[in-house]
Amino acid sequence: MSRHRWRRAGLACVLSLAALLVGAYLARDVQAEPATQSQSDPALERTREQVKMLDDLYKTAVVGIQVTYGEKQSAKPAAVVAGMVFDAMKKKGWHNARLVDASGDPKNDANIAKTDFEKKAVKAMQAGKTTFEEVAEVDGKPVLRTATIVPAVLKACAKCHGVKENDLLGTIVYELPIK
Repeated sequence: MSRHRWRRAGLACVLSLAALLVGAYLARDVQAEPATQSQSDPALERTREQVKMLDDLYKTAVVGIQVTYGEKQSAKPAAVVAGMVFDAMKKKGWHNARLVDASGDPKNDANIAKTDFEKKAVKAMQAGKTTFEEVAEVDGKPVLRTATIVPAVLKACAKCHGVKENDLLGTIVYELPIK
C-alpha cells in the first residue's frame, strides 16, 4: 500500500473513531444532581455546550495521537499527553479536567477517584451511564461538574489496559465556571 493510501486509511480511521465517540456522547444518558440553578438557565446551557466541545476535542486528540503514533508513543501514552493538556488549561485558568479510573485497576494511582463527585460519577459510569453532572459552588461561584465515559475505543487501548475493546476504562471529569 502506498504512503498516501496509508495516510488516507489512518485519517479515515481517526474520523471514524471520532464519529463513534461523538455518537456515543450524543446518545448519552445524563444524570443530574439537584441543581442550584434552573435547568433552563442560559448560562448553564452555554457551559454544558462548552463541556461537549471540550470532551469531543480531548477524546478526538487522544485517539488521533494513538492512531498516528501507535507503538512510537508507548513511552508517553496519549492519556499522559491529555493530562499535560489538562494541567496547562488549569494553569491558564480555563477549566479543570482530569482522568479518573473506573476500571478498578488504574495505570496511575493519581487517577483514583478522590472527591465525592468523582466517586458518584464512577459509580454512574459503572452502572452504564455515559454522562453524569452536578451544579455546585466553588468560592461562592457556580460551577458545572460533568463526567463523561472513557471506553477502550481502540484495540491498542484494550491491550494496554488488559480489557476488551469498548470496556469502561474511566471518566474525564470537567469543572467549568458557569458564566
